[in-house]
Amino acid sequence: MGQIYARADLIQVRRQWRSQGKRVVFTNGCYDLLHPGHVRLLERARALGDTLILALNSDESVQRLKGPARPLLSQDRRAALTASLQAVDAVTFFHEDTPRELIAAVLPDVLVKGADWSHFIAGREEVEAAGGQVMALPLEPGYSSTSIEQRILERRP
Repeated sequence: MGQIYARADLIQVRRQWRSQGKRVVFTNGCYDLLHPGHVRLLERARALGDTLILALNSDESVQRLKGPARPLLSQDRRAALTASLQAVDAVTFFHEDTPRELIAAVLPDVLVKGADWSHFIAGREEVEAAGGQVMALPLEPGYSSTSIEQRILERRP
């Protein structure tokens, strides 16, 4: 089970992981409605290293990106849920619209996003400048939080 970290604590533990020679993978997202596509992406990301950090958009960040009706679950609930996944070692939050500042502070060895974000991966420049790798992994077909939410709403009487 993963641990939930404040940003400063995550940066400190990242230093420890670096000194231990651990390969750290980082990914991020809203994870507002956890589905099999999320789980499989996290498992594939974790397989790329020794430790997986998942940075979640804060509630305010999700609202700015997806509108006032989101998130469906609070950041604390999303963190507890994702930290319980076997693939996730560390969960933290970012309040900005992108995790660029957090990525620059953590400097993971591998930065991962889903292929739907291959056109823009925040933190790419910082990770590559530090000698890290940036990857856009394929998505699990048929899964998207937005499409699942729409299907649920369509079924309402």
